[in-house]
Amino acid sequence: MANETQKVGTIHFPFPFTPYSIQEDFMAELYRVLEAGKIGIFESPTGTGKSLSLICGALSWLRDFEQKKREEEARLLETGTGPLHDEKDESLCLLSSCEGAAATPRPAGEPAWVTQFVQKKEERDLVDRLKAEQARRKQREERLQRLQHRAQFKYAAKRLRQEEEETEHLLRLSREMLETGLGAERPEQLESGEEELVVAEYESDEEKKAAMDEDEDEDDLEEEHVTKIYYCSRTHSQLAQFVHEVKKSPFGRDVRLVSLGSRQNLCVNEDVKSLGSVQLINDRCVDMQRSRHEKKKGAEEEKPKRRRQEKQAACPFYNHEQMGLLRDEALAEVKDIEQLLALGKEARACPYYGSRLAIPAAQLVVLPYQMLLHAATRQAAGIRLQEQVVIIDEAHNLIDTITGMHSVEVSGSQLCQAHSQLLQYMERYGKRLKAKNLMYLKQILYLLEKFVAVLGGNIKQNPNTQSLSQTGTELKTINDFLFQSQIDNINLFKVQRYCEKSMISRKLFGFTERYGAVLSSREQPKLAGFQQFLQSLQPRTTEAPAAPADESQAGAPRPASPLMHIEGFLAALTTANQDGRVILSRQGSLSQSTLKFLLLNPAVHFAQVVKECRAVVIAGGTMQPVSDFRQQLLACAGVEAERVVEFSCGHVIPPDNILPLVICSGISNQPLEFTFQKRELPQMMDEAGRILCNLCSVVPGGVVCFFSSYEYLRQVHAHWEKGGLLGRLAARKKIFQEPKSAHQVEQVLLAYSRCIQACGQERGGVTGALLLSVVGGKMSEGINFSDNLGRCVVMVGMPFPNIRSPELQEKMAYLDQTLPRAPGQAPPGKNLVENLCMKAVNQSIGRAIRHQKDFASIVLLDQRYARPPVLAKLPAWIRARVEVKATFGPAIAAVQKFHREKSASS
Repeated sequence: MANETQKVGTIHFPFPFTPYSIQEDFMAELYRVLEAGKIGIFESPTGTGKSLSLICGALSWLRDFEQKKREEEARLLETGTGPLHDEKDESLCLLSSCEGAAATPRPAGEPAWVTQFVQKKEERDLVDRLKAEQARRKQREERLQRLQHRAQFKYAAKRLRQEEEETEHLLRLSREMLETGLGAERPEQLESGEEELVVAEYESDEEKKAAMDEDEDEDDLEEEHVTKIYYCSRTHSQLAQFVHEVKKSPFGRDVRLVSLGSRQNLCVNEDVKSLGSVQLINDRCVDMQRSRHEKKKGAEEEKPKRRRQEKQAACPFYNHEQMGLLRDEALAEVKDIEQLLALGKEARACPYYGSRLAIPAAQLVVLPYQMLLHAATRQAAGIRLQEQVVIIDEAHNLIDTITGMHSVEVSGSQLCQAHSQLLQYMERYGKRLKAKNLMYLKQILYLLEKFVAVLGGNIKQNPNTQSLSQTGTELKTINDFLFQSQIDNINLFKVQRYCEKSMISRKLFGFTERYGAVLSSREQPKLAGFQQFLQSLQPRTTEAPAAPADESQAGAPRPASPLMHIEGFLAALTTANQDGRVILSRQGSLSQSTLKFLLLNPAVHFAQVVKECRAVVIAGGTMQPVSDFRQQLLACAGVEAERVVEFSCGHVIPPDNILPLVICSGISNQPLEFTFQKRELPQMMDEAGRILCNLCSVVPGGVVCFFSSYEYLRQVHAHWEKGGLLGRLAARKKIFQEPKSAHQVEQVLLAYSRCIQACGQERGGVTGALLLSVVGGKMSEGINFSDNLGRCVVMVGMPFPNIRSPELQEKMAYLDQTLPRAPGQAPPGKNLVENLCMKAVNQSIGRAIRHQKDFASIVLLDQRYARPPVLAKLPAWIRARVEVKATFGPAIAAVQKFHREKSASS
């Protein structure tokens, strides 16, 4: 359909079709939030076109912002002077957002002629900066215009690739001739490739007063950051879908968009990508760039130095000229991650670094949560948030995401393995290491020894055979843990910096990968016991380090060096004492015991984002209850309540296309209250089964029933099977059960869909399918149960989190101490538990209604849903239609009438 321009007030919003009224309201409110520099919490149910509303609303604001800025630039360049200090002109703010304010406050009592001179100079400097920026913008636009045809890119990339290969061939021949002709003395012999395992001479930040200058070719590619919008979501598939929506929008042909991703998703070097682990890929990539810089520096130095064996080769895809071409091609036409990857392979240019080079000139940057919300990752990627706009989509789990990103757990097995590896590494290379390296390595060994000791173990014994005298869970503040571990005298900040800069974990990984083949025959017997010990320590139950939420990473192997994971724990211990806790979990054997850092205050990592950005938008399909965002994330980050704007729109469906019911008692008048104490009672499980049988008799197509956990679903399924209820259900609907394994989900969904489709075409006893699912499981988020796939969603009980969890108890206590208690409201800790429950409920019941003509019934089986504070936490478009039924008879009658009328009219 042809693009249409919608006028809301005085603002024009281009749109690919005539928008719904709620989309117009959404775009108008979004525009006002961005213009005023607010923090917006936006809720728009799935199926209401949220992505297009975000795209057209935000890019319309950016279009107008850039137009105002160009007009003000033209005015200033025409007059040749900047705005006067006493002018109340917002145009100064437009220019200062990227250029820096023109006016500098002058000291009181300064002579008038000095003030006037300084003011004139500042105005001239501003005009000069504007001219330079205008020249850069014109140069960039001309460059991108030349790249509109892909043929030019292909020819240029091919020509440069051929030149690179020829030059590399000549250099290789020259090196071979030099090595053959020169017989220089060599230092102590190491096996082939072992030289790169030795850590280089280390200098701390205090000793390095001047940073190394960047390469000239990198400077040439640096550009001024234009005002832009950073859009982030949880998974790469969600980001790809958003990019697809941008392409379809009226802005698809003109917007300069770049997609960012992890090295694992964008690496085109097969040797590096084959390492599998995220951490290993990152370390190898950084190491290869370091080798490139060292080679360049070595080539420029004239003085001959001690020859070292050949280091890790530089990455052939890290070529600035090729990456510059890839950058321009990425900006010339909207591309998703897969297209960027294909482009990098074609041009033999690194998409990971090439896409980063495109950030300054891009108007819209699409990236995963972790790249924006983790400060170190953000800095490494070259992301600058000053006066920019950030949109965080699918943000219902934002607090949990930030908390999980900065929480880390290490096992006794990992601690012992890291200690053994590092000890043997020092024995092997100790004579080649500088004093400062040895000092830091000994500190790391000491830390590992004390961590094992605080768990009650002995670092010198096999953790698999060590039994702990004391078991249970102990929770400590960070300072108390440091004192108890006797490591309060160690500067963890310096140790953390050393680990990052020396890349000791990667060196250690290389050592453990190859030591068996590296060591000479006389040394192998010495380390034979070490080899067996390492094999016995291979962790079987240890989780891999936290990685970006991405479907493709499910099968990634664990890092072979446990020190990589322990570095994250050391970094976490540098958090402020009040913002985190350490949980000591002793589980009988040392190998299964763990140390876990728990972040209590995610706002400390979100504060910099809201402080630097011009505006932040937190959006999602189900954002209720929003009190968590306001209190835990924004208020704790120092955001004033006046700066926060809430917007929640209704659904596009007619109000009578949804029937939400709260059923308070069952068929036998048994009160429905599936608490932890009552839910496993036979009569409660029977009542749920009988209600489900009746619902399956009157609801056509698919019914999705959610339970609070996999274990409870297993118990209910076994009870129904034993009592015959499962057979009665199977006579009405074919039964499917959510698998625990992620790779089986697609298979189950396909069979479920085909069954419903087949039942719709045939007339018989079975009228569809019943899918038994778990709240927070594979089916409760991101799955589309539209039309006949989800005509009824049933929620058995309220899925409260485990209140006995030490982590949850500490979080509740922290909130009770930190947040004020509102009059007439529950304590913040108790409110957190209820909010976690209702967020999970809202995500699950939101699976059904997916488009304007869809219809479904929602059945909440628990009388606690009827309480006003609980009802208030349902999405507004559902809450307005909820009917509370005290008994089952009127409820099943309402469901039967609803589906009979809707099926007849559809």
